[in-house]
Amino acid sequence: MSETVVTDLRPLAAVLVSAIAVVFIVASYRYPNVREGWSVLAALAKFAIVASMLPGVMNGTVYKWSFAEATGLDFVAGVDFALRADPLGMLFALLASFLWIFTSFYAAGYMRGLDEHAQTRFFAAFAASLSTAVGIAFASNLVTIFIFYELLSLVTYPLVAHNEDSEARIAGRKYLTYTFFGGGVFLLAGTVLVYWLTSSASGTDTATLEFQAGGIELLTEAAAADPAIAQAAFYLLIAGFGVKAAVMPLHSWLADAMVAPTPVSGLLHAVAVVKSGAFGVARVYLDVFGLEFPTAYPLSVPVVGDVPLNIPVAILAAFTLTAASIIALRKDHLKRRLAYSTTAQLSYIVLGLSMLHPIGVLGALLHIPAHAFGKLTLFFCAGAIHVETHTDYVSEMAGIGKRMPLTMSAFTLGAASMAGIPLLAGFVSKFYLLIGAASGAEVAVYGLEATWLWIFAASLIVSGVLNIAYLWPVVYTAFFESEDRHDAKPVFEFPAGGERKSYGVLEGERDHDVAPDGGPDDDVRKDRYAVDENPSDADVPFGPGSGGSTAAGETPVAANHDETGHEDNGNDHHDSAMNEPHEIHDDGHHDDHHHGGAPQGGWERRSALTFSESTWLMLMPITIIVTGAVTLGILPDYAVFLELADTIVAGVTGEGVL
Repeated sequence: MSETVVTDLRPLAAVLVSAIAVVFIVASYRYPNVREGWSVLAALAKFAIVASMLPGVMNGTVYKWSFAEATGLDFVAGVDFALRADPLGMLFALLASFLWIFTSFYAAGYMRGLDEHAQTRFFAAFAASLSTAVGIAFASNLVTIFIFYELLSLVTYPLVAHNEDSEARIAGRKYLTYTFFGGGVFLLAGTVLVYWLTSSASGTDTATLEFQAGGIELLTEAAAADPAIAQAAFYLLIAGFGVKAAVMPLHSWLADAMVAPTPVSGLLHAVAVVKSGAFGVARVYLDVFGLEFPTAYPLSVPVVGDVPLNIPVAILAAFTLTAASIIALRKDHLKRRLAYSTTAQLSYIVLGLSMLHPIGVLGALLHIPAHAFGKLTLFFCAGAIHVETHTDYVSEMAGIGKRMPLTMSAFTLGAASMAGIPLLAGFVSKFYLLIGAASGAEVAVYGLEATWLWIFAASLIVSGVLNIAYLWPVVYTAFFESEDRHDAKPVFEFPAGGERKSYGVLEGERDHDVAPDGGPDDDVRKDRYAVDENPSDADVPFGPGSGGSTAAGETPVAANHDETGHEDNGNDHHDSAMNEPHEIHDDGHHDDHHHGGAPQGGWERRSALTFSESTWLMLMPITIIVTGAVTLGILPDYAVFLELADTIVAGVTGEGVL
């Protein structure tokens, strides 16, 4: 499809609308309803502007705004500051702007439900974050995307450090260190190398950093003369974007950033921030170097021989999606389990792009919205559970499906989508990824590449099984266990994490008579954990164990409270390794009363039909987002994201997949 470039202000307007809203949000700090109203209006306006360009983009029109054309001035070193709405940028911008609408409602319900402090700052930073995210989507060249990429880290820092306690500040500093300094340095270095290569190839001092479907032509020419420099530029750019994509070993900031309020964890860490990294990797593969570059200029490895540049990236992605899934198995803290799930799911995108096969690329691009709808549902549900019950740990959720039936039903659908169950969004994207891996292996040029592609296909299957392993226990605990008879371990009935005392306990027995692996009680320490001395979440700045481990042989003191603040020392289904009078939850809520888990007498049963389990501000977004995951799975041919992904592939390869 031929491309027609049209000068238009709408890419700039899409970026500025939420930035302008920041001023009105701050000015309305005395009037919460007005303040949140500006957020919703800005979200609606942003989505309307982005959606208005969709028909033209689907028909081959690229809408562009240029600082040089608008002012007659150069931006920096002959590189223009420009925005363009092309199919790849539209995929990311449409997704982020659409989901912000419902996150605005959800954030209002969440922040009010917990009576959070600094709400004006929160909503202002949130709007600024969406402005920079759309700037990344519509960036026309490497310099422009670098600017917005760094700005995104800066404006999201107040959200990560929102709680203003030591844990939040530590997480915020780590977030900046990884994403702003680490990822930014890699990205800048790669951009400088591309600038040098293209300027030398042109024979003039003019460089070309403009994104082009299929790769920058001058960069391809320069690679023939300086392949080592081109290879270095490729890996630096991948590393720069890979930080926000949480590819191991650059991933640990993501789990620690879960200390932020759940709306932040949801939209920014399941959509905008992490997706900006995955989106950047897509830009590198599709619009900077092209799909042919990694095999045309392979690495020469002693003994092994020539290795295409994409293979090390794919190996790292396959390792990440497997290792992160295994780590998630041990996490009792729900948001932290979801964080490692995000680390794994993002690598599906990187792996699909690294396959270089059109079908695999299509699956990777489609997994961007598929993961966003599914994971945002899961985070929204986790936040609703926290607001209503102050429960954050899977081991405390036995029977919670009675109290929050609609929320946990939505969680079930979101989890099924993440696991790739048919008729849900995750299945469609993962199906294309698997077909892409198998098809790529059949037509691979290098024997090593074919071997690895079959290994990648196997890793996708294994990871899918692991997804079920760490998400199904949440559903099972909520709907199929009761408060007085349940297994408090995160997943398994053998030493893979979780409390020893829960397994095999029957009425009338002492709670430590049976070890978790069925072995003799003398071989284990009573009331301790199966893998390490502290709980599996003890290495985080919140949760059990954050106050220090107990000495050998000592039993942690449980502090149970019902929703009215009365102590409940009779229910031994809820144990905590802390005995603090004021627990600080991971969302920063200081609660002097109920500390999580079922209150005295068990959960109150509520009907899903009455919508009484939470406020409509939270239930409405949950319902709509999970409906999106179902729609994308049942009607993928009619979903705009699948058609957009196919248009992107067609622009790069010359023909679509569908």
